[in-house]
Amino acid sequence: MTIVAGAAIGTRGRASRETLGDSSVQEQFATYAATQPDALAVSGPDATLTYGQLERRTDQLARRLRALGVARERPVGLCLGRSAALIVGALGILRAGGAYVALDPGHPRERLGFMLRDCGADVLVTSGSAAAELDTGQMAVVTVDAACAEREPELESSVEPAATGGGGDLAYVIYTSGSTGTPKGILVEHAGLRNLVSWHQHAFAISGADRATQIASPAFDGTVWELWPYLTAGASIHIPTDEVRADPVALRDWLVAERISVTFVPTALAEVLMTLDWPAETSLRYLLTGGDTLHRHPPAGLPFAVVNNYGPSEATVVTTSGVVSPSIDQVGVPSIGRPIKGVQAYIVDDQLDRVGTGTPGELLVGGAGVARGYLNRACLTDERFIPDRFSGVPGARVYRTGDLVCERPDGEIEFLGRVDEQVKILGNRIELGEISATLNRHVEVRSSVVVMREHASGGRHLIAYVVPVDSRRPDSTQLRAHLGQHLPTYMVPAAFVWLEELPLTPNGKVDRAALPAPVSANTAQPAESAQPGSELEQVLATLVAELLELDRVGTDENFFMLGGHSMLGAQLIARIGERFRVDMSLRALFDNPTVAEMATEVERLLIAELEAMSDDDAAHLLAESTPGPLETLSDEHEV
Repeated sequence: MTIVAGAAIGTRGRASRETLGDSSVQEQFATYAATQPDALAVSGPDATLTYGQLERRTDQLARRLRALGVARERPVGLCLGRSAALIVGALGILRAGGAYVALDPGHPRERLGFMLRDCGADVLVTSGSAAAELDTGQMAVVTVDAACAEREPELESSVEPAATGGGGDLAYVIYTSGSTGTPKGILVEHAGLRNLVSWHQHAFAISGADRATQIASPAFDGTVWELWPYLTAGASIHIPTDEVRADPVALRDWLVAERISVTFVPTALAEVLMTLDWPAETSLRYLLTGGDTLHRHPPAGLPFAVVNNYGPSEATVVTTSGVVSPSIDQVGVPSIGRPIKGVQAYIVDDQLDRVGTGTPGELLVGGAGVARGYLNRACLTDERFIPDRFSGVPGARVYRTGDLVCERPDGEIEFLGRVDEQVKILGNRIELGEISATLNRHVEVRSSVVVMREHASGGRHLIAYVVPVDSRRPDSTQLRAHLGQHLPTYMVPAAFVWLEELPLTPNGKVDRAALPAPVSANTAQPAESAQPGSELEQVLATLVAELLELDRVGTDENFFMLGGHSMLGAQLIARIGERFRVDMSLRALFDNPTVAEMATEVERLLIAELEAMSDDDAAHLLAESTPGPLETLSDEHEV
């Protein structure tokens, strides 16, 4: 395919390799460990490690991996949750010369098994509990706790520690959703990782005094960005618990208490954090966000800068970045900034010809961050990674993102959407075709199509339209269970709509505009979906249905399985508080995700408040709240 010369936005010409340095991230880390061994490196729920301690554990793990044959270009599975152990594992694999394959132990067992087989790893670094859940076959399994618990003198004396890893060597493999029904692995080299680290440290003035965070899922490439710019600068990384991470207010308080100076959070979470009150004495300098469309500008007066970032995994995490101006006199959504140092961005039409300022086009990414390609997918690699004829550099390539953007008059780039069927939900890149392909493997499903809907509350959820094989129709519980065996939770649709046939356009494609809205009559329900029995349950079911834009919700259906998430959960809690005058926590919502359980929790909170009040105050509370659902409480407490 011929590319006609076009204009680049931002950096032009060849990416500056001189700024990357010759050392790998593991070598840069070792340098700091040698000069400041007592400095704090990692503080997590499982352990707190200094640079010296992290170096010793990393070296010991690397020697064990080398003894197992790990060397240059060898993929090694890394299946650990957010923890100090995750960092030990990633560093140890790089130190051994291998490339780590990032896996989230919370994903379905079958999906993890596919990734391990697909990448060809014969060594897995994990924890004892995760190893017990995986079908590791003939793989050598190394548990981080076991590998680092005691010294092994025979390894220290007989096994060489590391290959350094040249710029063209493989650093890590990250999997994303694949349109053919299976995930696809992206091969990222050390040169791209070095460029990311070098730019980040310069752009945000990172030093050993900084305290950063690790919040993203281990299988999300945001984790790459959360680790290496800081461990190669002598800074420390702090890891919140899952409970803190899920609650915006608790996370804010934790960021302040831990004196965090730079943090990355997914877009939906950033939008909530920006609305909270922040103490002026916070240490936070930068709140970095990305992974989804940022819909709002930060309010004036925040004691830190909000930085919006964009980048596909195929371009080493970050392609463009920009500080978001406060909301004063700002209209429209924030831009995604400008290309970072070492990266080129080109905007082209469907003939791959350049377009002018203000004209929408597909974004092509070139320069140091472009990945090697897809693992075991030569045809797909050739399709998406094409020759770069804009830069004039022989052999250079660009990645076709499939993202629709335009250049604004000020030179910044505005994200407009997708040119294909790929979507993002909570920062997770999803190929809708993968969900359809998995649904179609159900014995009672003939065909299906999945679409994403954005609702007024700001959230997004997936709707599956399903054509059954015959009159037998599995209920939604069965369909969710089937998908849950193969896909992570964020890829399971909120609703399943039955159709006799998929509507088609004259050229034979699915007519998405003709797909009906989910209503009670056409939506698959749980086999024994309980209807609200009390007026309190009826009110709560209505609140949930309105927030998720569903026709109705059974009292035994899980809010989070219906498309809810922590950000929508915060909105639901606010509506419950406004309706019933109770202060329900996000943790309580996670523990009580069905309408029936919510009703029990709301009743418990109301009773506790009533018992602590005088009769007059209790009467006022009941009068201010919805009277119907609370009449029984009023009778029980003789208010």
